[in-house]
Amino acid sequence: MSCNSVNTVSDPREKNKACSRSTEKEVLDMPYNRKAFGIVISKLRVQKGLTQENLSGLAGIARSHLAALENGEKTVKLDTMWRIADALEIAPSELIRKTEAESRKKGKE
Repeated sequence: MSCNSVNTVSDPREKNKACSRSTEKEVLDMPYNRKAFGIVISKLRVQKGLTQENLSGLAGIARSHLAALENGEKTVKLDTMWRIADALEIAPSELIRKTEAESRKKGKE
C-alpha cells in the first residue's frame, strides 16, 4: 500500500500515521538481500578507486571475506558492515539505504 492510497482518511495527522505504518510495513516485508549489499559495496569501492585489498585493509577484514560479501556468498554482520561503511567514508545508515534501493531495483527486474 502506498501513501497515495490512504485517501479514505480525512484528518491529515491520521493520514500521516497511516502512511508511516504502510511504509514501515513495506520495509519490514523486504528481506535482507546479500547480493544487493555486495553490489553496493562493490560499486562504492570502485567509485572510490579502491581494490578489494585496499578496502579490506581499511575495514580490518580479510580480502577473501570482502570478496565473499561482494559476491553475495556471505551475510554481513553488523560490526563488519559498520567497518566497511567507515572505510568507504559513508554513514552505515547510508549503506543500508543504498542496499534497500538496490534490493528494490533487483526485485523489479
